[in-house]
Amino acid sequence: MIPVKKKTPWVKRILIGGFILLLAGAIAVWFIFTEKFSDTKERKAAFTVNAMDFIDEFEKNDSLANIKYAEKIITVNGRVSETEAADTTINIKMIDTATDAYIIFAFQQQHLNEAKSLKEGDSVSIKGSCSGGSYSEILETEFITFKRCAINK
Repeated sequence: MIPVKKKTPWVKRILIGGFILLLAGAIAVWFIFTEKFSDTKERKAAFTVNAMDFIDEFEKNDSLANIKYAEKIITVNGRVSETEAADTTINIKMIDTATDAYIIFAFQQQHLNEAKSLKEGDSVSIKGSCSGGSYSEILETEFITFKRCAINK
């Protein structure tokens, strides 16, 4: 008679460890997807900038500008160059006509009506979270994106 081998304890440990890691990962994903952001309008801006100077700073060195501005609340003062309706939101653009570089602002849901009232040529102050800028090889221009924006009054 051949003796029956008992399952080794390391297999059990690996299975339990894998289950714990899977559970921790699921909890982390749930927290990330259900995260709520405070209203940008109520937040204090880290910087207040002029749109054309801001674009120029990114065109000169977008790596340094990204280090300085990315994921910070910025107030940008400038003129609306274009409005774009996109699904359930509206995007506002400020474009440097000399280089075609632009800043694009995506608005928070509660501030959509304010954004929809903006027209091309309006002077405006917009506060939002800067996602950063980069150079597009396809468009051959610099662009800077903002999220969770609100009109700054």
